[in-house]
Amino acid sequence: MTSPDEFPPEPPRLRALRRLVTTLTIVLIAGVIVVVVLLVIRLSRISAPPEFPDHLAAPQGESVRAATMGTGWNAIVTRDDSGVERIHILRPDGTIRQTVEVTVE
Repeated sequence: MTSPDEFPPEPPRLRALRRLVTTLTIVLIAGVIVVVVLLVIRLSRISAPPEFPDHLAAPQGESVRAATMGTGWNAIVTRDDSGVERIHILRPDGTIRQTVEVTVE
């Protein structure tokens, strides 16, 4: 009779399967750690958006509804007292380059 401390030898295929599962577990843990580290690095680089220049203003009688910045131009969406909305494309110095009236259909 065998004692409880004695086990039969491990079959070679079972040993290979155990090693494969252990290796895949280690790879999975390492992959999760890499993804978390990359997310932390990427998210720590996010900076505040640039501030819209103070010297840009809406034409008289119009209020600013939205603003955006491009390369070498700025845009503001305005609404006048009668409810007409316009998009003003501005040069960096604040002068109007183009105006587009927005019509709602």
